[in-house]
Amino acid sequence: MSLRDLLFGRKLANTEAEGQRMGLVPALPAMGLDGLSSAAYGPEATLSILAAAGGAGIGFVTPVTAVIIALLAILYFSYRQTITAYPKNGGSYTVASENLGANAGLLAAIALMIDYMLNVAVGISSGVAALISALPALQPFTLWLCLAILAAITLVNLRGSKESGLAFAVPTYLFLGSLGIILVLGVGKTLLAGGHPAAVIRPPPLAKAGEAVGLWLLLRAFASGCTAMTGVEAVSNSTSAFREPVVVNAHRTLTAIVVLLGFLLLGIAYLVRVYGIAAMDQTAPGYQSVLSQLIGAVYGQGWFYYLTIAGILAVLCLSANTSFVGFPRLCRQVAADSYLPHAFAMPGRRLVYSVGVLFLAVGAGLLLIVFDGVTDRLIPLFAVGAFLAFTLSQAGMAVHWWRARGEHGAGAHFRLVINGFGAVATGLALAVILVAKFVEGAWITVAIIPAMLLLLRAIRRYYATLDAAILGARDRRVQFAHYEPPVVLLPIERWDRLGRKALNFALRTSPDVFALHLTALEGPEGAGEEEAAHEKRLRDNWRRYVEQPAKRAGLPPPHLLIENSPFRSMVAPLLRAALDLEKRFPGRPVMVVIPEVVEGRWWEMFLHTRNAQRLRRALLRHGGVNLVVATVPWQTAEPEPADVIAEEEPADPATEAKTPAGGAKQPVAKPAK
Repeated sequence: MSLRDLLFGRKLANTEAEGQRMGLVPALPAMGLDGLSSAAYGPEATLSILAAAGGAGIGFVTPVTAVIIALLAILYFSYRQTITAYPKNGGSYTVASENLGANAGLLAAIALMIDYMLNVAVGISSGVAALISALPALQPFTLWLCLAILAAITLVNLRGSKESGLAFAVPTYLFLGSLGIILVLGVGKTLLAGGHPAAVIRPPPLAKAGEAVGLWLLLRAFASGCTAMTGVEAVSNSTSAFREPVVVNAHRTLTAIVVLLGFLLLGIAYLVRVYGIAAMDQTAPGYQSVLSQLIGAVYGQGWFYYLTIAGILAVLCLSANTSFVGFPRLCRQVAADSYLPHAFAMPGRRLVYSVGVLFLAVGAGLLLIVFDGVTDRLIPLFAVGAFLAFTLSQAGMAVHWWRARGEHGAGAHFRLVINGFGAVATGLALAVILVAKFVEGAWITVAIIPAMLLLLRAIRRYYATLDAAILGARDRRVQFAHYEPPVVLLPIERWDRLGRKALNFALRTSPDVFALHLTALEGPEGAGEEEAAHEKRLRDNWRRYVEQPAKRAGLPPPHLLIENSPFRSMVAPLLRAALDLEKRFPGRPVMVVIPEVVEGRWWEMFLHTRNAQRLRRALLRHGGVNLVVATVPWQTAEPEPADVIAEEEPADPATEAKTPAGGAKQPVAKPAK
C-alpha cells in the first residue's frame, strides 16, 4: 500500500459511485452536524447580546428562541417541498437560477459559499472554545488547535463523503445522547423543584445591566441566534449524495435534523433561564462556555461532564463536515456552468470534488488565522449568506409553483403559500440580521458578495471567449493536402543514451533535424575551460556517432548548432533558433523535441532539476502558433535497446571520455543483424 492509499484510500472507479451514496444513519452526521452543532453556539450568541441587560435580559432568551424555532419550522416545510420539486439537486443555486435568473442564482451560490466557509471556521473555533472550557491551560494554543482540527477534517473528507459520515457517526450520536440526557435531567430537576432547582456548581454571577431591554436589543439577540439555523439547507443542496429512494431519504434526514435541533434549542433556552446562566468573554481567563456552565449546574463536574464536553467538542469541530459535503457539490454545479474554473467539476480519486474540498480548507484556514480562532469575532459575519440563500431559494420556489399552478391545481397554490411565506419570513430575518450586525462586521460579507459576483461573471466571459475562439471556425472539415514534415529542433546537453533516443525519434519525424547545444564560454572558477572541453567532446561524439553513420547510410546528417548563452538561459536561445528555422523553412511548423528524465520512484524527484518541464511550459507559452513541443521520456531504469545501430568502426579512446558528471563511458553497441 502506498502512502497516498493509506492517507486517502484506494482510487475508486466511476462504477463505484452508487456505493458512496448515503442513507439516514451516515447522512445525519454528514449533513446534520452544522445544524445540530449550532445548538452549542447559537444560544450562546443570543445570550451574549441579552447579557447587556443583566438578569432581565436573560429572561427573554426563551421567547427569542421560540421565534427562532418558529422560523426553523417554516424553513423545514419549505425545504421539504424543494426536495420534492428538485430531487436531483434542489440547492439554492439551482432553484434561483431556473426561476429567478442567472444573477439571482449566482447571488445564492456566492452567499452559500461564504456561509459554508464561515461555518467551518465558526464550528471549529466553537469546538476549541468548548475544549478550553474544560482545559483552560490550552487557551494559548487556540489557533494551532483550530488549524490542526481543520487539517484532520480535510483529510477525512478527501477520503469520501460516505466515509466521513460513518467516521463522524459516533461523535454525533454521543453528542445527542449525552446532551439530551443533561437536558432531560435538568428539566426533571426543575419540575421537581417547582421551577427553582439548586445548581450543583453555581454559575458565575450575572453582570450588572448596562442597558434596558428594548426592541433593538431583542432584534440583535434574534439576529445572533439565527446562526442556529445555518445548515438546514444542506440536505436540499446535496440530494445527489443520497441513495435511492432519494426523496424519502432526504426527507427523513431533514426531519431528523430539524426535530433534534428544535429540541436542543428549546431545552437549552429553558434551562439557562432557570439557572441564570450568561455568556462569558471567550478571550478572558477562566472562560466557560454556556453549555459547560449548564452541564456543571445540572450534573456537576464528574465523569459525565467530561464525556458530554467531549461530545460537544467533537460535534462542534466536526460540524465543518457539513460544509465539506455541500461546498464541493455547489462548486461543481457552478463550475459546470463555467462560472468557476472547470477543475472544481472534476471528481478526485475518491469520487469527491477534491479541488472544492481543498479550496474550502484554505479559505477557512485563512479566516481562522485572521480572527485568531475566536468565535465571537467570526459570529457577526455569519448567517448573512445563509439567510440570503434561504430567501432566494424560497422566492424561486414560489415562482416555480406559480408557473406550475395549471399543472398541479390546488396543490400548487398551497405550496405557493408555504414557499411564499417562507420567502417573506427569511427576507425579514435577513433584513434584521443586516441591520443588527452591519457595524459589527456583517458589512464585510455585504462587500464581498458583489466582488465575487463580478469575479464569477468574469470567469464565465473568459470561457465564453475561449469557446468562441475554438469553435468559431466556419469550415471545420479537415483539409487533406500535401503536408510537409516539421522542422525538428532538439536541445541537447551531451551525447548520451537520452540524447540518442530523442534524436532517433526526431529522425523518424523529419529529415530536417537541428540539434542545439547551449554553452557559456566564460564563467567563474574556470567554468569557461570546462565548457570548452565539453563542447569539443560533444562535437567529436556528434561527428563520430551521428554524422559519419548518416553519410555511410546515404542520408543527410542532422545538424549540430552551438550557441553561446552568457546568462545561462535556455528559453530565449531556443525561441530564437525556432524563429530562424521558421524563416528558413516557411510554411513548415517547428517541432521542439525535449528529452526528459522520468523518475521511477517518488524520492528521485528531489534529485533532478526538472528543467525539461519548465522549458516545455515556457515554449508553449511564448513559442507562437507554429511551434510544437514533444517530449521524449527516459525512464531511470530503462534498458538498452537491443537493435541500436551504432558506429561500426572501432572505438576511439580519445573521444570515449567520461561524462562531465563522472558517469560511465559511452557504450558502443554492436551493429544490428
